[in-house]
Order: sequence, then structure tokens, then C-alpha cells
Amino acid sequence: MEDNQQVEPVVTTKDERMWAMLCHLSALTGFIVPMGSIIGPLIVWLIKKDEMPLVAEHGRKSLNFQITMLIAYIVCFILMFAVIGVILLPLVAIFSFIMVVVGAIKTNDGKEFNYPLSLNLIK
Repeated sequence: MEDNQQVEPVVTTKDERMWAMLCHLSALTGFIVPMGSIIGPLIVWLIKKDEMPLVAEHGRKSLNFQITMLIAYIVCFILMFAVIGVILLPLVAIFSFIMVVVGAIKTNDGKEFNYPLSLNLIK
């Protein structure tokens, strides 16, 4: 590969960015509805993944992060018996909320975003 070779940026429409942003924001339903943090992004991803590549990409990222957070919540719940889970659970919830909001904002702005600490389970 030559050094002077340039990669063309992917052109996305406002509609694609909005749906990709909804993949992230729909995870916030998990704070109200049990398992909503996974069901919300899954629904958006399944509806739009075939017609919008950006939604397919961000839907996968959102689902992978939410599954990772579900695992973290389960570990925190188990650790509540050792008291440390009482401290960790709110920290995980705050981290999850902040990352979802940051992901939604960056996605809507057309910037690349990858969740930190996310397991890559759905490819």
C-alpha cells in the first residue's frame, strides 16, 4: 500500500446518522424497561441494518456494549454479597449512561465512535 493513497470518506445522509444515533439512544430504555438496553438497539438494528450500512455498524457496536454492560451488571449483583457490588453497580450505570450519550452525539455529528471496554460479541 502506498503512503500517498487516500481513503475516501463515507458519505452519510442525515437520516442515516439519525437512525444510527437511535441505535445508541434506544439503549436508555434499559433504565426504565427490564432488558430494554438490549431490546431497543436490537429493534432499531434489525429494522434498518439491511438498508443503511451506518446503522448496521453502530447497531452492532451498541449491542456489543449493552451486552458487555449486562455482564457487568450481573457481576456487580453477585458482588453485592461481598458489599463491593453496592459501590460498583452505580458506577457501572453512570459509565453506561455517559457512554451511550457520548456515542449518540458523536454518531449524529458523523464522527467515528467505539465504546471503551466493549466485548466484540456480534460481528
